[in-house]
Amino acid sequence: MPDYSIYYKKSWRADSEWPDFKWDVLISAFNSSDRVRTAFEKVRAGEKHWFISPEYCYTAAELPTDARCFIPPEEDEAVAVQSYFKEAGFDPQRVRLCIDTTGFMRPHLLVMLKYLALAGVRRFDALYSEPLQYSQKEKTRFSDEVVVEVRQIAGFEGNHSPDTSNDVLVIGAGYDHALIAHAAEFKENAKKVQLLGFPSLRADMYQENVLRANRASEQFGNPGGEQLDIHFAPANDPFATADALAEIYEHANRTRVTNLYLCPISTKVQTFGFGLYYLTE
Repeated sequence: MPDYSIYYKKSWRADSEWPDFKWDVLISAFNSSDRVRTAFEKVRAGEKHWFISPEYCYTAAELPTDARCFIPPEEDEAVAVQSYFKEAGFDPQRVRLCIDTTGFMRPHLLVMLKYLALAGVRRFDALYSEPLQYSQKEKTRFSDEVVVEVRQIAGFEGNHSPDTSNDVLVIGAGYDHALIAHAAEFKENAKKVQLLGFPSLRADMYQENVLRANRASEQFGNPGGEQLDIHFAPANDPFATADALAEIYEHANRTRVTNLYLCPISTKVQTFGFGLYYLTE
């Protein structure tokens, strides 16, 4: 099992003096939050790129004018990420690269991680800006909660075994109970494992997270009435998340897992950890 603890991480307050980091290229996914805009302004980089997610439906008048904007085609996440790198025109192996994960949609973030791995990139830096609190606490809505489909992420499909007798679904469960419920229902015959963010980003966020995730409790029924398996990993640590996933699989595979499904719908940092685990193991 890889030692994920060899990776380094550092934290600082957004309103304090930032460390003396400088990169050649910064990639950030544009959205309207202060967290995304503040980091974009403060990062020192030779080039700064805004990745415009088509799903956010920004009009031309709403797009930022302080840096280059890259608007990928309205196709799947693999096409979007490939389109960005083709248009941006830099070799990711030859630049000091920084990715602000805060505003990215999870599929785009995961595919970008795989793109860099396939391109032979051995090192880059990733940022994430933590919220102080959510505006409506456990009642905060992070989407319109209308789920059109549950599908695999392009490039992360894996080889499916026709034997589904001991399938395991690991859901990184955040606040969006509608996504959690649909994902659990999509694989209703799989054993469900819930990975919660603990310690959470802020002291009260763990309780809020549990309250929201519990709204999907009906869909978390396990075959044969088996009790829901709950694990924990720090909400702001991708490496501890990857470690937790490795331990979950090692324990589950004592009875030979037929198919393993990974569903990261918690923090972007934990999503990053899911991608790191998948690509490493």
